[in-house]
Amino acid sequence: MTEERITTVETPTGNTHTTTTVTHDDAPRKSGGGIILLVVLVIAAIAAVFLFSNMSNSEVAKDNAIAGAAESVGDAAGQVGDAAQEAGDAIQGAAD
Repeated sequence: MTEERITTVETPTGNTHTTTTVTHDDAPRKSGGGIILLVVLVIAAIAAVFLFSNMSNSEVAKDNAIAGAAESVGDAAGQVGDAAQEAGDAIQGAAD
Protein backbone atom coordinates (compact mmCIF):
# COMPACT_ATOMS: atom_id res chain seq x y z
CA MET A 1 0.00 0.00 0.00
CA THR A 2 1.22 3.50 -0.82
CA GLU A 3 0.55 6.49 1.36
CA GLU A 4 1.08 10.07 0.27
CA ARG A 5 1.32 12.83 2.87
CA ILE A 6 1.35 16.50 1.87
CA THR A 7 2.45 19.00 4.52
CA THR A 8 2.02 22.71 4.00
CA VAL A 9 3.84 25.10 6.35
CA GLU A 10 3.23 28.82 6.36
CA THR A 11 5.91 31.02 7.88
CA PRO A 12 5.04 34.16 9.91
CA THR A 13 6.09 36.29 6.98
CA GLY A 14 3.47 34.64 4.77
CA ASN A 15 5.73 32.33 2.77
CA THR A 16 4.32 28.87 2.10
CA HIS A 17 6.42 25.74 1.94
CA THR A 18 4.87 22.44 0.79
CA THR A 19 6.46 19.02 1.37
CA THR A 20 5.16 15.83 -0.20
CA THR A 21 6.15 12.54 1.40
CA VAL A 22 5.34 9.24 -0.32
CA THR A 23 5.60 6.09 1.79
CA HIS A 24 5.63 2.62 0.23
CA ASP A 25 5.03 -0.51 2.21
CA ASP A 26 7.44 -3.41 1.76
CA ALA A 27 7.24 -5.13 -1.58
CA PRO A 28 4.88 -8.06 -1.62
CA ARG A 29 6.60 -11.13 -0.33
CA LYS A 30 7.04 -14.02 -2.69
CA SER A 31 5.76 -17.42 -1.77
CA GLY A 32 8.09 -20.41 -1.67
CA GLY A 33 6.80 -21.68 -5.02
CA GLY A 34 10.05 -21.00 -6.85
CA ILE A 35 12.13 -22.75 -4.23
CA ILE A 36 9.78 -25.73 -4.17
CA LEU A 37 9.94 -25.97 -7.96
CA LEU A 38 13.73 -25.88 -7.83
CA VAL A 39 13.82 -28.68 -5.23
CA VAL A 40 11.44 -30.80 -7.33
CA LEU A 41 13.60 -30.30 -10.44
CA VAL A 42 16.77 -31.27 -8.56
CA ILE A 43 15.09 -34.42 -7.22
CA ALA A 44 13.87 -35.30 -10.73
CA ALA A 45 17.37 -34.83 -12.15
CA ILE A 46 18.89 -37.07 -9.46
CA ALA A 47 16.22 -39.74 -10.11
CA ALA A 48 16.88 -39.61 -13.86
CA VAL A 49 20.63 -40.06 -13.36
CA PHE A 50 19.99 -42.98 -10.99
CA LEU A 51 17.58 -44.70 -13.41
CA PHE A 52 19.81 -44.25 -16.45
CA SER A 53 22.85 -45.56 -14.58
CA ASN A 54 20.87 -48.64 -13.50
CA MET A 55 19.73 -49.18 -17.08
CA SER A 56 23.32 -49.04 -18.20
CA ASN A 57 24.35 -51.55 -15.53
CA SER A 58 21.60 -53.96 -16.60
CA GLU A 59 22.70 -53.67 -20.23
CA VAL A 60 26.26 -54.53 -19.22
CA ALA A 61 25.02 -57.51 -17.18
CA LYS A 62 22.94 -58.71 -20.13
CA ASP A 63 25.90 -58.37 -22.49
CA ASN A 64 28.12 -60.30 -20.06
CA ALA A 65 25.52 -63.06 -19.77
CA ILE A 66 25.29 -63.38 -23.54
CA ALA A 67 29.07 -63.49 -23.84
CA GLY A 68 29.23 -66.19 -21.16
CA ALA A 69 26.56 -68.26 -22.93
CA ALA A 70 28.39 -67.92 -26.24
CA GLU A 71 31.60 -69.08 -24.57
CA SER A 72 29.78 -72.10 -23.12
CA VAL A 73 28.38 -72.97 -26.55
CA GLY A 74 31.88 -72.69 -28.01
CA ASP A 75 33.29 -74.99 -25.32
CA ALA A 76 30.50 -77.52 -25.93
CA ALA A 77 31.18 -77.43 -29.67
CA GLY A 78 34.85 -78.05 -28.98
CA GLN A 79 33.97 -81.06 -26.81
CA VAL A 80 31.67 -82.45 -29.52
CA GLY A 81 34.49 -82.00 -32.03
CA ASP A 82 36.92 -83.81 -29.73
CA ALA A 83 34.45 -86.66 -29.19
CA ALA A 84 33.89 -86.98 -32.92
CA GLN A 85 37.65 -87.08 -33.48
CA GLU A 86 38.04 -89.80 -30.86
CA ALA A 87 35.14 -91.76 -32.37
CA GLY A 88 36.73 -91.44 -35.78
CA ASP A 89 40.06 -92.61 -34.40
CA ALA A 90 38.35 -95.56 -32.70
CA ILE A 91 36.60 -96.54 -35.93
CA GLN A 92 39.86 -96.20 -37.84
CA GLY A 93 41.62 -98.36 -35.23
CA ALA A 94 38.88 -101.01 -35.41
CA ALA A 95 39.05 -101.07 -39.21
CA ASP A 96 42.83 -101.67 -39.19
